[in-house]
Amino acid sequence: MRNVLVLVHEDQGQEARLQASLSVTRAIDGHLTCLDVFVIPVVISDPWTGYTDTTLIHTASVDDVSNRTRIEVRLAQEDVPWTMLSAAGDPALELRDAAKLADLIVVTSHGTSESMVAERQIVGHVVTHSRRPLLAVPPDCKSFDATGRALVAWDGSRAANEALRAAVPILALAAEVTILIVNETDGPFSAEEAASYVARHGVEPRIIERTTREPVADAILQQARVGEADYIVMGAFGHGRAVEAVFGGVTRTVLARSPIPLLLAH
Repeated sequence: MRNVLVLVHEDQGQEARLQASLSVTRAIDGHLTCLDVFVIPVVISDPWTGYTDTTLIHTASVDDVSNRTRIEVRLAQEDVPWTMLSAAGDPALELRDAAKLADLIVVTSHGTSESMVAERQIVGHVVTHSRRPLLAVPPDCKSFDATGRALVAWDGSRAANEALRAAVPILALAAEVTILIVNETDGPFSAEEAASYVARHGVEPRIIERTTREPVADAILQQARVGEADYIVMGAFGHGRAVEAVFGGVTRTVLARSPIPLLLAH
């Protein structure tokens, strides 16, 4: 893992994304690629409002250039190698296309209803179509501590397996790694197999099993609080996004409520 891709867009989560991407890039001695996506404002035109619409789009474009320039000035003072790319359109589609040569994509886990960027849609689309791991960061997150405590939410699924394998370079830096099993798992991979796998990479995890009637997402978040985890590793949309959209889903709930970053893979 060497190539980190982060979405640049002036929204509520931009500062958190930048801080987290810089932190993780330093930790893995990698290269940071910033993708500045200009989101074209949606306007409803008629013959009498064309000038107003053009002015709105022009203003948004100027603001985007100004934001990109500020980020470039800031990055020039950081201690990581970086590249700035520009695109216009849907952030999810542009990130998916730019991710072909990325090892990790940094996005925002959740946002506000006023945001022009649909954070949850970006996470779902990019993680399932790019086949790259995502670091989903809450909008008020201050940094990403790769040397802190990691919680691996394990259900034995192929998605959990993908997330664990993708996270190994970062887990190898963690002070403590916990593999959490909530209730019985029905996936093809056991927690013991997962522990043995990461142990061969120099990671010595502990396994915690919990049996509860509460929602699995609640159990994961509670364990993260109790164990003072700095980030969570978990499979994304392991039961299919259509099913999760109907029933809420562990992925959707943890994304919406987690106060710490999530490393996701599908």
